[in-house]
Amino acid sequence: MSLSPSLDGPRTTRAPAPPGTSPRLTAPEDPDEITRIVPRRHPGRVLSAAVALLVLAMAVNSVVRNERFQWGVVGRYFTTPAVLDGLLLTLWLTAAVMVLGFLLGTALAVMRLSANPVLNTISWGYIWIFRATPLLVQLLFWFNIGALYPTLGIGIPFGPEFLTITTVNLFGPALTALIGLTLHEAAYAAEVVRGGILSVDAGQSEAAASLGLSRWRVLRRVIVPQAMRSIVPTAGNMLIGTLKGTSIVSVLAVQDLLFSVQLVYNRTYQIIPLLMVATLWYVIVTTVLSVAQFFVERHYARGAARELPPTPLDRLRAQLTAVRVRVAASRRRGEPGRGSPRGDDGEERST
Repeated sequence: MSLSPSLDGPRTTRAPAPPGTSPRLTAPEDPDEITRIVPRRHPGRVLSAAVALLVLAMAVNSVVRNERFQWGVVGRYFTTPAVLDGLLLTLWLTAAVMVLGFLLGTALAVMRLSANPVLNTISWGYIWIFRATPLLVQLLFWFNIGALYPTLGIGIPFGPEFLTITTVNLFGPALTALIGLTLHEAAYAAEVVRGGILSVDAGQSEAAASLGLSRWRVLRRVIVPQAMRSIVPTAGNMLIGTLKGTSIVSVLAVQDLLFSVQLVYNRTYQIIPLLMVATLWYVIVTTVLSVAQFFVERHYARGAARELPPTPLDRLRAQLTAVRVRVAASRRRGEPGRGSPRGDDGEERST
């Protein structure tokens, strides 16, 4: 009596047994009878991958071999002091805007979630105004704030002022860019933080409150660590967007990376290679930030996932291991005498 082949091994046969004994299963004597599982073919995947690689190769070839990019000029200006100074200002402005924006945004998010109607309304109004106004309009408004408010004073409303500051000399281009970007970023950061807090199950705060923890400690030790799993991906996206969005401050003559490149090509008329310099620096910094975001997300995934997502190095090791296993298996299939169901003594092995 023959049995159907299984996924775990070759086809087996039931050998006749003497009376009074149970039959035993023996492997086939002919190795050719061993059932081999062949993976399913996917010609569509192979075809689509080949087409994608062909298009990618054409695009890379058009960029590398196009003499109008002037790669020699790109290499000459890539690390010039003017470009590096603009890059440092861009990085400083991005870091300062993100830190200040999320500090203010966190306060706005807490106000938005507060049961106090006054705080809730003020937070909602702030977010509504700054999300409804284009960033360029906000920057130009803050840059010309001296025309609307020549002086700023601190005192009693409709009463005397204790401190007065002249705004004409107070708001320079760099400070205007910092204030405008921070206020704009805080409106979006408030919604990101609020969404992360709301993503935490309400039972977490109730359980912490039942232990007698204060609301501030519940927020700091229970809610925020769990909310970070939802906040970090969006915050990383905002960070990259802020890095690229700082290029808009060039309209205020702030010497960031883009404005520094513009100063050079306005003098040399080499527009394309200088723009490529700025593009390459933005790509490099964005790549570094993306890698950092991956590891931060992986850190906060602990406790929420059974297995942490593999790092690129882990994926590379797994792929190399799979290739070595396939090569070793193909070699074993090619060697004579391999896969024989018989033992060293020539007798059949029973299963």
